[in-house]
Amino acid sequence: MFYHLYEMNHAAMAPLRASAELMRQACNNSMNPLSNTAFGRSLDAGFEVFERLTRRYGKPTFGLSSTTVDERSVAVEEEITFSKPFCNLVHFKRDLPASRKADPKILLVAPMSGHYATLLRGTVEALLPSADIYITDWADARVVPVTEGGFDLDDYITYIIDILHHLGEGVHVVAVCQPSVPVLAAVSLMEANGDTFAPASMTLMGGPIDTRINPTAVNELAKGKSIDWFRDNVVMQVPWPQQGFGRNVYPGFLQLSGFMSMNLDRHMTAHKDFYLNLVKNDGDSAEKHREFYDEYLAVMDLTAEFYLQTVERVFIEHALPKGTMIHRGVPVDPASITRVALLTVEGENDDISGLGQTKAAHDLCRNIPADKRDHYMQPDVGHYGVFNGSRFRRDIVPRMLAFMHKHGRAR
Repeated sequence: MFYHLYEMNHAAMAPLRASAELMRQACNNSMNPLSNTAFGRSLDAGFEVFERLTRRYGKPTFGLSSTTVDERSVAVEEEITFSKPFCNLVHFKRDLPASRKADPKILLVAPMSGHYATLLRGTVEALLPSADIYITDWADARVVPVTEGGFDLDDYITYIIDILHHLGEGVHVVAVCQPSVPVLAAVSLMEANGDTFAPASMTLMGGPIDTRINPTAVNELAKGKSIDWFRDNVVMQVPWPQQGFGRNVYPGFLQLSGFMSMNLDRHMTAHKDFYLNLVKNDGDSAEKHREFYDEYLAVMDLTAEFYLQTVERVFIEHALPKGTMIHRGVPVDPASITRVALLTVEGENDDISGLGQTKAAHDLCRNIPADKRDHYMQPDVGHYGVFNGSRFRRDIVPRMLAFMHKHGRAR
């Protein structure tokens, strides 16, 4: 019922949003004598802030049409090379000569935690000049018809295995945040089976491998509630007329509310500064705000079964580090990994996956030789800085690529 009320409220605000947009056009009209005054810009800024705070943000685009390879600009084309009901595999195909030596093939596993895969646009952009990039583009559960069946954590792991089979041997898999656990599980299962399509290397970035270490506010929330509490309070049905009408989901707007409340003062200050920058006609600062929040406020629903299994196994039971994780009746044992190289990356100030939670993968993967493993802690960055931003491009990307080149040759 709460989801239905949310949709009704959004629909009820539509006339006000339309009015605000009309008033903005009037304020910006060159024939309006107030358009270039502080008063006119104040009105325009107020209407834009209102419209942006009340709109529904659709799925963003990657918008990566070119990159620089070997000091020249080359075209980039997005193509879907593998598709299932809950995921498309997007390939960023670079227009390179067939005779050119192949770059490392990277499978970038995006988080399925409320935001779209475009959250990793900066990650893709930084790696694209030096690698052949594929990314998991997870579907918004509210647009997947119930006739397509369910999708849980076991399905997620199976999807990763299927995608690695599709891409072939020698792939380097990179998991950002949430997928660190299912990626580690998938590689463990593949190694236990002697699967030749197990990746050449595995990079885990800011992931909740063992949330008992330096627990964050997110970890404490999950640990402090029973799974029944989550089922009763955050699982809702997709309302009509969405394509996924009737599907049980964890709505994206609830997750966004949780993230916003963790840093509410910062978000309020950001919107106040956005308003003031518009009044001052500081277009560059205002555009940076738009770019960030166009991505941050675009959210997707998760299937209830995937969300509840993740909360229960990863945050409440700590199944993987305790050695009790099961995938379709088969035990998941990271000690089975012997051939896949392991790199873990953490941020010093990460408030989502605490320092040490990702590094714990090395203790679990105890049979990987010492010369095939590495860990890096990036100083002075939070969770987002682990996979995006200037320090990521300057310090982390070169380490990732060097690690892949080293262990790609070994395979």
